Amino acid sequence: MRTPRAPRRETLQKGVIILPSAFTLGNLFFGLYAMVAATRGDLIWAGWCIVFAGTLDVLDGSVARFTRTGSRFGAELDSLVDAISFGVAPGFIVYQIFFVDAQWAWILSFVYTTAVVVRLARFNIEQGPEAKRFFHGLPSPAAGGTLATYYPFSQTQFFETYLSDLPWAQIMGMGMILLGVLLVSHVPYAKMPKIGIRTAKGALNTVFGLSMLFAALAVPRYFFFTLGILYLAWGLIRSVLFGLLDRIPHGDPLLDEEEDHLDDRAEVRVLDYAGLGPRDTHEAPTRTVNEQGLEDEA
Repeated sequence: MRTPRAPRRETLQKGVIILPSAFTLGNLFFGLYAMVAATRGDLIWAGWCIVFAGTLDVLDGSVARFTRTGSRFGAELDSLVDAISFGVAPGFIVYQIFFVDAQWAWILSFVYTTAVVVRLARFNIEQGPEAKRFFHGLPSPAAGGTLATYYPFSQTQFFETYLSDLPWAQIMGMGMILLGVLLVSHVPYAKMPKIGIRTAKGALNTVFGLSMLFAALAVPRYFFFTLGILYLAWGLIRSVLFGLLDRIPHGDPLLDEEEDHLDDRAEVRVLDYAGLGPRDTHEAPTRTVNEQGLEDEA
């Protein structure tokens, strides 16, 4: 008796589920090749590889949401890949540029990579009820991209004329420490604005996004490093000006002093992101999430 074939729709669905992971593995490919390029002395191409990895990191999440194929496996795979592409690889690139002849300066790369890994571990716990408009701490692609695109920027005429005399080894060493602090901090960083044409705000976001894309393609050596510096500075300055650092989300796993004796299969954490926006008189509901990704309001 002949076995009936699987429905064509089921086969298509399986193919769609694989698509986000394919983008994630592409992210891994560029992260690893960035280190290969750095060892060969091609530091400009190493920087662009991290940019490509960041682009694929955005696309894998967008594809997963659009096709509704997000999974726990995909989330874990994405974090492991991000630790390499935006932690190990940028730290190694900076080491190759500035610290390869120093005996102990590699510790700076270790500190930065540790901060990336800790930030990703915290994100894995919080991603169920994460703030809709903000990242909790500097996102690792922004930190890694800023470090990796320093060298392409350093080859521009503007850098050679006005900035080349600065002590960049010391600046980048302190910068790695600062990025590490921002990665595990409570500074809220804005997410990419949603684009569209149905609303005026969406249309403006679309025009802004297209303008950024044009600038990235036209002057990439100027664009990416400058954008990274402005992004991390704006988040920090905004937090100080509006007092957002005083309204950190409750239940940060990095601040847990004691673990409640709960069933490990259904650990509950309270994450309150109501304070990330401007102060108002309306309190947002407190949300809890368990490991199965179920969200409750209290």
